[in-house]
Amino acid sequence: MKHIVMMGTSPMTKGGVASVVQVYQQAGLFDRFPIHYVATHCDGGKVAKLRVMVSAYLEMLRLLLTGRVALLHGHVASRASFWRKYGLFQLAHLFGVPTILHLHGGEFSIFYAKECGPVKQWLIRRLYDKVSWVLVLSTHWQNWVRTISRNPRIEALYNPVIADAAPAPWESRDPASVLTLGRMNKGKGSYDLLAATAELRDPPVRVMLGGDGELEQVRQRGAELGMADRLQLLGWVGPDDKPGYLARATVYALPSYAEGLPMSVLEAMAAGIPVVTTPVGGIPDAVTDGVEGFLVQPGDVTALRQKLQLLLNDNALARRMGEAGRRKIETTFASTVIMPRLEKIYRELCDAGR
Repeated sequence: MKHIVMMGTSPMTKGGVASVVQVYQQAGLFDRFPIHYVATHCDGGKVAKLRVMVSAYLEMLRLLLTGRVALLHGHVASRASFWRKYGLFQLAHLFGVPTILHLHGGEFSIFYAKECGPVKQWLIRRLYDKVSWVLVLSTHWQNWVRTISRNPRIEALYNPVIADAAPAPWESRDPASVLTLGRMNKGKGSYDLLAATAELRDPPVRVMLGGDGELEQVRQRGAELGMADRLQLLGWVGPDDKPGYLARATVYALPSYAEGLPMSVLEAMAAGIPVVTTPVGGIPDAVTDGVEGFLVQPGDVTALRQKLQLLLNDNALARRMGEAGRRKIETTFASTVIMPRLEKIYRELCDAGR
């Protein structure tokens, strides 16, 4: 029996790609198609990561040599993530297997333009041209990939969200609570969020930051800003605990400098929370300024503070935007909307490869 080989970071890791794969599983994709998942990366030290990568190459070679690969679907981001999978795509092409390159990295354009010389840029363009299909997370990324690739099959496929459960009642939410989930660092706007919320004392705002990254630096900066009693570092929030925090928050904030299409923003919208974020990457496809939340420019702490204050002081507005976000998820980003499009691509490529 031939398999669709899906490769990417282990679904047990921390990050957006793992969250997407988990949604694929929950939505039944792995039940409807013979998918064999090959992990190319894991959390941990260099030895553990090297072991997983070597195992991925050996497993892929075994499947190809036994003629059991119908299609390769590879989730890639920037830098090491891209080069780690480059050879796996080449192996698939050597054996005549159709391939999907699924781009997730929010900094891939920076990686390509500023961190790769002419040879590496040529290798990147060559792979994008050669794969059977390029999937990206938004129209922004679709337009960018078209500047480096002649591939006629470059399609925007949004990250899917499970939207079965109804949002928590607005009255049950913690008043004046701002939530962020993901990695904490400058690029995610973590320090901008602290600076913006430090002066929000009417009402006194509680900030909940869930994720990994620069936890101690964030804690120290919060203390310097006088937020020690209003800042809660949750650690990494797994899928079992995430719904509880989403049910409590009144505003979701992600003032990032670069993104693909963040799952956390989509999950917040599915939970009926208004979002304050930035117009980078695929975010404008999800959040229209003034409808599902507000968009502020990266690094504009004053605008970030003003929009947070507006939502925290106006429950009717926050509730209305949260409801608009939920509707946007149900019509555009729900797994029931997204998965049939991916499955159609699977069937087309598998039929063509027979």
